[in-house]
Amino acid sequence: QVQLVESGGGLVQAGGSLRLSCAASGRTLSYYIMGWFHQAPGKEREFVAAVSRSGGSTRYADSVKGRFTISRDNAKNTVYLQMNSLKPEDTALYYCAASATALISTTWGGYVYWGQGTQVTVSS
Repeated sequence: QVQLVESGGGLVQAGGSLRLSCAASGRTLSYYIMGWFHQAPGKEREFVAAVSRSGGSTRYADSVKGRFTISRDNAKNTVYLQMNSLKPEDTALYYCAASATALISTTWGGYVYWGQGTQVTVSS
């Protein structure tokens, strides 16, 4: 098992940047593929990014390609989401999640463990 706690959210002006962190405890982080999802009010939870166990492979939603970067530091049991060039449509509650699957998944159903979320609000 793993417990996840997100941090780093906040209010930022359009065009600005934030770095989200997800700290893990319990089983070592390297056991899991890690992903970020977000959910805006009235909308479904959406895939944002994912990173393989070693950090060598990544996947991104089309809407964030070129702007967001997911990374992990297994020695610190932490995964990050660097968000640049933020847009108002990025406003959402951001969750990190852990998957024990063999391959990276871009759907939320494959992720077993979830954090409580951190709010990101982008003003225009």
